[in-house]
Amino acid sequence: MCGITGFFGKGAEHDLRRMNATLVRRGPDSTGYFSDPRAKIFLGIRRLAIIDVAGGAQPITNEDGSIVVELGNAWKPGQPVMSTLALRALLRFLDKGGFHLCQQFVCYNPARLPSPVQWVNVERIRVKDSYTHVWWMSPTQRPKADNRRVLKPYSPAMLHLLSSKKYNSGKRPSQHDIGATSFLRDNRGAIPSNVITLTNTDNSDRYFSYCREAGHGLHPARMPTGLAEFFIKF
Repeated sequence: MCGITGFFGKGAEHDLRRMNATLVRRGPDSTGYFSDPRAKIFLGIRRLAIIDVAGGAQPITNEDGSIVVELGNAWKPGQPVMSTLALRALLRFLDKGGFHLCQQFVCYNPARLPSPVQWVNVERIRVKDSYTHVWWMSPTQRPKADNRRVLKPYSPAMLHLLSSKKYNSGKRPSQHDIGATSFLRDNRGAIPSNVITLTNTDNSDRYFSYCREAGHGLHPARMPTGLAEFFIKF
């Protein structure tokens, strides 16, 4: 998705289509819509075809209606305080659309430049804002998902444990009671957390190559492809 638009409340799908048409330059190859007039929710996307041009068009929701939304943080204009608009938008979306919040994720970018500049670099009264909200929502409580499809490689310590078959079992300070064989099964990887760490510094990927060859300007707020890949697999 290279262009995203939408609104809550008064309006109709023809308003959404008119809004979406203004984003043609960001996504000239295809478009998609999701609307629920009853809940007064309208979402539109534009797509720039770079990878799998012929068969890469994707619906805005999957077969069970679940949807993933990434939304960055916002700050109040001229003030060193954050806006709660993203949180209020989430609650409104859940309430009006009849969605369940299946899980909240964080997309952390350790290479992100310090911002907002005035509060972080100049006055030094805040730390840099380096993550975005990622909300996975669904009209059902059990949408299609399987964390075995997104396992992470085991750490060296875990590989050593599996090899030696030795570790300290028993009750932990957290009150978890670890059995004597609980960690001895090789599941071919570790279950990932809901903090997804991705940088966005690669200047030689297909997107960069396509834009250079086609003479297009680079989008200043690109979404890491790894984020979409994670939820497609999951």
